[in-house]
Amino acid sequence: MGDLLVLWDVDYTLLNAAGLGNRLYQAVFKDMFGRELEVVAAKAGRTDRAILADTLALAGVAEPRAQVDAFMTALGQLAAAMDGSARPAAGVRPEVRALPGAAEAITALAAAGARQSVLTGNIRALAALKLGAAGLGEFLDLDVGAYGDVDEERAALVPVARRAARAAYGTDFGGPLTVLVGDTPLDVAAALASGARAVGVATGSFTVAELAEAGAHVVLPDLTDAALVLAAVGG
Repeated sequence: MGDLLVLWDVDYTLLNAAGLGNRLYQAVFKDMFGRELEVVAAKAGRTDRAILADTLALAGVAEPRAQVDAFMTALGQLAAAMDGSARPAAGVRPEVRALPGAAEAITALAAAGARQSVLTGNIRALAALKLGAAGLGEFLDLDVGAYGDVDEERAALVPVARRAARAAYGTDFGGPLTVLVGDTPLDVAAALASGARAVGVATGSFTVAELAEAGAHVVLPDLTDAALVLAAVGG
């Protein structure tokens, strides 16, 4: 598997962050606008850039897209400053847990020689915080990942990761040599739009049938069987 690039989704594929992202959104919103954030836009499979644009619009912020970059900067600073303990100023605690089988699946793919990173709607600092808190960072090369600040459309993240991986490893991970693993139809769509292999995992809010209908090449109920994960990724 040395010629494969496996790009993991983070939330509800590898881990459950127990609402950490929403709490950080709320803390940054209050710092920026001096009031409580009442509603966060739909998140499943979407990027922080898209979620924040809609969230700020729902909150009545003028010219919401003009505020997104500043919000993501503040979000990244807050996430990077957290050390796994409570941050009193924000009242935020990273109570994050790895999903069953996630660590074993990552380890098995690493042993098989696959290159691994993330393709996630989270900005990098938030993804790193969650993965570190869940104990899942060891075999994931976050430098070749793609993150939610890049674009509102998840599919636009795939070529970003491929370019970074080619520069890092000297290998072209075109077509199905890139494998996206995720729990939403948007993960599947991003893979299909870029010619990548799509592996669905029904550990989020979408069923095996829904992920199969979205076009995933293979769908797993979860990550608890490392042999099935290896087979799904390797095709």
